[in-house]
Amino acid sequence: MKDLTPRRIVAELDKYIVGQDEAKRAVAVAIRNRWRRQQLSGELRDEVAPKNIIMIGPTGVGKTEIARRLAGLVTAPFIKVEASKYTEVGYVGRDVESIIRDLAEVAYGMVRAEATEAVYQKAAERAEEQLLDLLVPPRESSGAPDDERSQQREKTRQAVREKLAAGHLDDKTVEITTEEKFFPVQVFSNIGMEQMELDLQNIFEKIASRPSRTRRVTVAEARRILVQQESEKLIDKESVTREAVLRVENSGIVFIDELDKIAGRETGLGPDVSREGVQRDLLPVVEGTAVPTKYGIVHTDHILFIAAGAFHVSKPTDLIPEMQGRFPIRVELKSLTEEDFVRILEEPKNALTKQYSALLETEGVTVKFEKSAIGEIARVAAQVNNRMQNIGARRLHTVMERLFEEISFEAPDMQGVTVKIDADYVRRQLADIAKDDDLSRYIL
Repeated sequence: MKDLTPRRIVAELDKYIVGQDEAKRAVAVAIRNRWRRQQLSGELRDEVAPKNIIMIGPTGVGKTEIARRLAGLVTAPFIKVEASKYTEVGYVGRDVESIIRDLAEVAYGMVRAEATEAVYQKAAERAEEQLLDLLVPPRESSGAPDDERSQQREKTRQAVREKLAAGHLDDKTVEITTEEKFFPVQVFSNIGMEQMELDLQNIFEKIASRPSRTRRVTVAEARRILVQQESEKLIDKESVTREAVLRVENSGIVFIDELDKIAGRETGLGPDVSREGVQRDLLPVVEGTAVPTKYGIVHTDHILFIAAGAFHVSKPTDLIPEMQGRFPIRVELKSLTEEDFVRILEEPKNALTKQYSALLETEGVTVKFEKSAIGEIARVAAQVNNRMQNIGARRLHTVMERLFEEISFEAPDMQGVTVKIDADYVRRQLADIAKDDDLSRYIL
């Protein structure tokens, strides 16, 4: 984390997202400030609060992608939620604290996966010994000396071990005993329905042994099941839980989309009646509160909240003053131009042109894009965005899918063929939707 400077974070984001430098710099500084806070000691460390961010911009310009790539870059627990799906307490729907419970679930999954990977080698060794016991069971006494019988069994065991390692026994069937799992408990409350594996599960495990059953499976499947069971035994669940809570509290990132949908003036009628109520319920979570989860109490004081919205109808100033104060950093993302589309099709590591080429390569079809084709695709996408609803870079997905519709359908019968995509080919394939507004509206 020390080497992850703001400049390097922006450089990493540039590999996937074109433009929007102001937003990239804002999130890069926010992440670096987290590391700086960790270097402090005493009371000052607890006093330094994260500077939450509001991204303002139309759909499809990279708001969600910036937050998602950022979380992946720093391996932080990350969750994306839509503000419009939450309701004020007293209304039917999800309560805002479920955001933190979901984030804790993500963190627990991350830490558990890391712990499983750490003990995998030892678990695999134990599983192999169990498989060998199943494949080479102890023989009954044959009158031979104990040492001789032991040597013979060990020799047989070693031969089977070598076959097992080479995969020669994967299709052989064995009988193993597996433990049945308890299923999650459905909990109904006055704030909606939340599915949680409550502490009741732990209570049941302590007062009663888990039911088990014998299954006949292949050696390959038995190895997977046994490794999983041994990993369960080797993992310290309390340590995983503690680490998950710490990671949520110190590294968690919550991306709240559609914040503009809960802003605006109250009308007193219809769904608008709870807009300000949702904001007031969300405020303590953003400001810093203690949320009970099945992994323990999670304090939200240092979770980074990144909000986003188009704010076409409402403005950030339409949020309640307290909410505005909790999002001191505001960045505006620009609408994408034709030149931006050209860069999006060429520069990112996951560019659509590279994706389609790789997909068709699996069928033995080689796709070559000419510079003129990329310019024409960008022109059509920008033109349709201008004539119709502007959905930003998402328009490229629909244009590219239309462009490759015929090739994708015929690809299994085109093995060894090289397809050249130039401007003329693009114009032929997209001529109808580029001219016909009604057809464009139907397809795109």
